[in-house]
Amino acid sequence: MSDNKPFEISGHAIAPGARETVEIPVSTLSDHTPVTLSVHVIHGRRPGPVMFVSAAIHGDEVIGVEIVRRLLRTSPMKSLAGTLLAVPIVNTYGFLNNARYLPDRRDLNRCFPGGATGSMASRLADIFMREVVLRADVGIDLHSAAIHRSNLPQIRLTPGNDRIATLGRAFGAPVMLNSKLREGSLRMAAEEAGVDVLLFEAGEGLRFDELAARSGMAGILRVMQSLGMVGQKGVPKARAATVMCAGSRWFRAPVGGLFRSYRATGDAVEAGTVLGAISDPFGEVEEEVICDEAGIVIGRSNMPVVYEGEALFHVASTLRGEAAADGVTAQMDAAPLFDEDEIL
Repeated sequence: MSDNKPFEISGHAIAPGARETVEIPVSTLSDHTPVTLSVHVIHGRRPGPVMFVSAAIHGDEVIGVEIVRRLLRTSPMKSLAGTLLAVPIVNTYGFLNNARYLPDRRDLNRCFPGGATGSMASRLADIFMREVVLRADVGIDLHSAAIHRSNLPQIRLTPGNDRIATLGRAFGAPVMLNSKLREGSLRMAAEEAGVDVLLFEAGEGLRFDELAARSGMAGILRVMQSLGMVGQKGVPKARAATVMCAGSRWFRAPVGGLFRSYRATGDAVEAGTVLGAISDPFGEVEEEVICDEAGIVIGRSNMPVVYEGEALFHVASTLRGEAAADGVTAQMDAAPLFDEDEIL
């Protein structure tokens, strides 16, 4: 919880009512180019919670970077209560190389909480934890699907964490589901340190997606409003209820070949729904990909050439086979907030 004193981070003191981008030293490249962790700090005049919003822990997940950029330009940031720590690019190395991992081939999101004397990934994780995460009361971590896959905007919850569930409902994404904590993940390390983190998934690696950008930015503002960090003005209301899903599973390619998808993310499916078909290049042999339970398509492959066993459709199970498409459409409805000329 922040007060009306200057907010201190990495030797910088940000006065109440001020904002500043702080460059936290991380390392030096082989050609002596310095690498820093850039944190944009908005310190409100009024006391309130400290929230961090992070993106590009995986360097190819660029949609989160765009969400943070838009967030920092919104009018509610002018009258903030508390403090926002915005880190659009955590994994600078991967981001510059259009790569998911670091140069040491490690997944940063399996290296938390890290250590000051460990691998490159471990050291970066340690800096991010000490300088950002442990200064916050709550966080929102932005992710996307990997390259050649796309995710429906969705919130992943920590099972049994009631506060995270409340914040997830405030976020208002089309879909919400429980997701177990993974060893070495930011979520696990943060929650063990007493900092609750919402995980947002949307879009595709190395691609911008307007639906994902709008859903993510609106959701963050709604969470900030629920925490008393911003008022109602400039915060879009959720126009459709979030669908809570019980679990999820991947449906895989029964054979290799040319893949044709019949379903999009957000579609409701039932047991027996044909999700797509795979044929050989001559069209002589064809296999259908069939769903065997009711649910919502929350992720899918975009590649037309597939191998046997490849993950094609990610389906979240629901009790009534609800569709998330209406919620997605509602989030895309005309809203001046998201037009560049209307933001400031």
